[in-house]
Amino acid sequence: MSSIEILVPDLPESVVDATVTSWHKKPGEQVQLDEILVEIETDKVVLEIPAPKSGILEIVLEDEGAIVSSRQVLGRLCQSDDIKNVITKKHQTQEMMISSKKDSSANVKTIQNDSLSPSVRRLISANDLIPEAIKGSGIGGRLTQKDLKQHMLSQDIENTSTFGNRSEKRVPMTRLRKRVAERLLEAKNNTAMLTTFNEVNMKSIMDLRKNYGTTFETHHGVRLGLMSFCVKAVLNALKYFPEVNAYLDGEDNIIYHNYFDINIAVSTSRGLVTPVLKNVDLLSMANIETQIKELATKGRDGKLTVEELTSGNFTITNSGIFGSLMSTPIINPPQSAILGMHTIKDRPIAMDEQIVIMPMMYLALSYDHRIIDGKESVSFLLAVKEVLEDPIRLLLDI
Repeated sequence: MSSIEILVPDLPESVVDATVTSWHKKPGEQVQLDEILVEIETDKVVLEIPAPKSGILEIVLEDEGAIVSSRQVLGRLCQSDDIKNVITKKHQTQEMMISSKKDSSANVKTIQNDSLSPSVRRLISANDLIPEAIKGSGIGGRLTQKDLKQHMLSQDIENTSTFGNRSEKRVPMTRLRKRVAERLLEAKNNTAMLTTFNEVNMKSIMDLRKNYGTTFETHHGVRLGLMSFCVKAVLNALKYFPEVNAYLDGEDNIIYHNYFDINIAVSTSRGLVTPVLKNVDLLSMANIETQIKELATKGRDGKLTVEELTSGNFTITNSGIFGSLMSTPIINPPQSAILGMHTIKDRPIAMDEQIVIMPMMYLALSYDHRIIDGKESVSFLLAVKEVLEDPIRLLLDI
């Protein structure tokens, strides 16, 4: 019989630890090579850990909710046909250990708490649960997270029946949402953030999409969206205003980038993620649309890699897809600016001394005033507006 360790993969330097979110197999179950065994969540992505070999899951060392670090052992696989003997032996060992502890101490409560995993103890503490009142289904009657969650669910049902519709539910924040909250607070407290606004007449782009959208999709296999125009407009403006493509390092140094990586904010059930389009100056409109579609899909499915979420010089967020008319986006540290797009609405405007109805969209640029002056911020946003209203500028590079 040989055991194979299931290890946490090497985490990037910027990621200190991770949380075990779910096991797809239980001890004693058959596992095939490369079959997904367990998922862990960092403050950036959800990582799937496959089985390094075919065999049987022998033991789980870190339960769901446990905090783990790089190369830590999560569990073990057993390459033995006689797995029943292995599990039986382990059951007997666990029972002997529990029995020994009970015989050596009069404080039953303390003994039971000692046999609980760290993640189970945290869940008990966070929800003020009484472990003695909950029946465990683990080895030797040990409490598991599943036992606690089922107990809390039954309590929720009882509370609902007792208090009618006035019920409450406690749900732990995901690591991603915690990290987003930390970064937003960091941006608010550590930057001199201001926001400037402008409005854009989107008729030229709407006409382009109407006239060439079908041909574009047939030729490139992807829809012609608004975001590719916006990315190209931002790229054009970043070339003229390098401060917006830079960031403040400490209090004394400004780091200027000679490349253009743009993050695209994507809303997911776990929270906001900002995958990055790298070297957008080398991408065509079709490349941009294809990559945005792939990144957005992977973001919503929790399949983004750490590399796809690392770096970025400038962020674009489009709250218009949810119907937002105007907002003040918050900078994505350590970046110095973020552009917010909003919903397109038909509004009356003055044009050629006449009142006409046009599809209008508000743009918002939030920026760090420590590095970007008002003149640069307003001029940058105006440059974006000019390209969006007259996209032929993209062809002429003006």
